[in-house]
Amino acid sequence: MPVQLPLEGFEPPPPLTDGLFFAVLPDAATAERIAALAHRLRGELGLRGKPLAATRLHATLHHLGNHAGLPPGLAELACRAGDAVVAAPFEAGFDHAESFLGRPRNRPFVLRGGDEALAPLGALQRQLGAAMRRAGLGHWVTPHFTPHVTLLYDGRFVTHQAVAPVQWTVREFVLVHSLLGRSTHLHLARWPLAG
Repeated sequence: MPVQLPLEGFEPPPPLTDGLFFAVLPDAATAERIAALAHRLRGELGLRGKPLAATRLHATLHHLGNHAGLPPGLAELACRAGDAVVAAPFEAGFDHAESFLGRPRNRPFVLRGGDEALAPLGALQRQLGAAMRRAGLGHWVTPHFTPHVTLLYDGRFVTHQAVAPVQWTVREFVLVHSLLGRSTHLHLARWPLAG
């Protein structure tokens, strides 16, 4: 059987290898508590997905896309936006777990909280979005924000599960370079909340 060569101009796109996003991270002790909660809920609910490592737990503020290598200048523009944010530390609280719809065999199972407990996180997300627009990154601003911490991915859909509240003081936000498919997050920049 002859090998079909790609038509010129119709080559497959290069694989996506790098993601970039702004996030808040739980402190180390809280991350360990969240990881233990993920393992417990996985067993109780009969889920099969592998829980994320404590070091990868986060709440995304804005995702700046997945790319075949980081585009030149993208991290620099992101840092310019991060530099413009002035906010004070605040408490973030999460009190239930549930599945997002997602892809049928790869649904995010996440930790969520009530609107009041996460209002300051929403305020930080909006302020950062405004700074991103001013820095020329408006295309990446997330218009609808659903604060959450992804615990694992699974094929089952799980409805609202109350959990003992998980809370931490958010003292900074970070720019994360995700090495896609390699379970690695590199922190490119950090901004303390000292306003």
